[in-house]
Amino acid sequence: MEQDSLMLYQTYGGANISFWLITLLVLISGGIAALSTNIVRAAFSLFFTLFGLAGYFVLLGSDFIAVTQIIVYVGGILVLLIFGVLLTNKQKQPLESPRSWPLFVFATVCLIALTAVMVYCACVFPSPAINQNYVAINTAYTLGRMLSGSYVIIFELAAVFLLLGLIGAAFLVRRAD
Repeated sequence: MEQDSLMLYQTYGGANISFWLITLLVLISGGIAALSTNIVRAAFSLFFTLFGLAGYFVLLGSDFIAVTQIIVYVGGILVLLIFGVLLTNKQKQPLESPRSWPLFVFATVCLIALTAVMVYCACVFPSPAINQNYVAINTAYTLGRMLSGSYVIIFELAAVFLLLGLIGAAFLVRRAD
């Protein structure tokens, strides 16, 4: 049953549809994050952009990197950014709104350039043939075995150096007070 659903997914180009839906999400939310004058709206659209980038890693079969992207960037850094913006956003005067015609010209030029690049890529790089014998590899298990096996010393040294960096940063901040 699972093999039949995978075959149906591959036959009708499910991976292509997923790719283009994720691309649409990333482009729209990235554009809103870059062009928004409201910093809270920009932070929330950055949330969707980073979530879409994790979707790319899922499509590439890198489950560990996708989960790490969601936990570290979406779950940690972006939530910290949103809380920081919400707690410190105390503007007394409203911001000047930008003129709309340069924004329209910029958006039009970007849309034309994006269309040209997509047409070029579609013509030059044809879709690869679907491998019917593809077997998904559990990258989290493989990475865990490597980090606890042959790379354990390097992994531990990196952890010690990161801890030293945190201690040094805390020391410098405390000394400034």
